[in-house]
Amino acid sequence: MRLLVADDHPLFRLGLKAALEAEGLEVVAEAGTGEEALVQALEKAPDAVLLDLRMPGMDGLTCARRLREMGYRGLVILLTTHQEPALLLEAYKAGADAYLSKELSAPELKRRLLRIRQGEERLTAPDIPALTPREEEVLRLLAEGLSIKEIARALRLSPETVRSHLESLYAKLEARNRVEALSRARSLGFLP
Repeated sequence: MRLLVADDHPLFRLGLKAALEAEGLEVVAEAGTGEEALVQALEKAPDAVLLDLRMPGMDGLTCARRLREMGYRGLVILLTTHQEPALLLEAYKAGADAYLSKELSAPELKRRLLRIRQGEERLTAPDIPALTPREEEVLRLLAEGLSIKEIARALRLSPETVRSHLESLYAKLEARNRVEALSRARSLGFLP
C-alpha cells in the first residue's frame, strides 16, 4: 500500500513514516501542510493519504474536502487526538474514509488501513441530535450561566416554557442536569 503522510510536526511525521515502513507499507510522499499534501496527493497518486486533523493553513478537513472535489479516488484518513462527535461529522461530510487516533500502534494502524481499503471498515455519520433553533438559544443562555427565570426574560418566554425546552434539550443530549447537558453539548460541538 502506497501512502502519503501529512503532519505539521516533523518528528511525528518521521516516526510515523518509519513505523509504517517497518510494517511493510510504502510512504511515497510526505507533507507538512495541507497545501503540500494536496499537491503531493495529486502528483504521486498514493493509495491513501493520512492527514493530521490540525495543521496550520489548510487543515486536514479542508484538505480532505479539496482532494475529493479534485477527483482523488484513494483513501483519505484523518489522524487525530481529538475524538469529538462533531469532528467525526465534519470528517464524514469532507469525504474522509476514516477518522483514526494518533495513539494507534503501527501494526494496528496497518490492520485498520487494510480493513478500510477492503471496505470492511468505513467512517459513518455519527448520531448527533438535532436541536431546534429555540433549544439552541436556550442552550447558549444556559452556557452563559443564566437561570431559568433569566432565560425566560431574555427570550420573552414563561419559565414553564423554558423548563419544557430544557427537558427536551436534556432528553436529546441524554443528560440529567445542566452540568451534563453543557458537557455533552460541548463534546458534540454545539458549544465552544
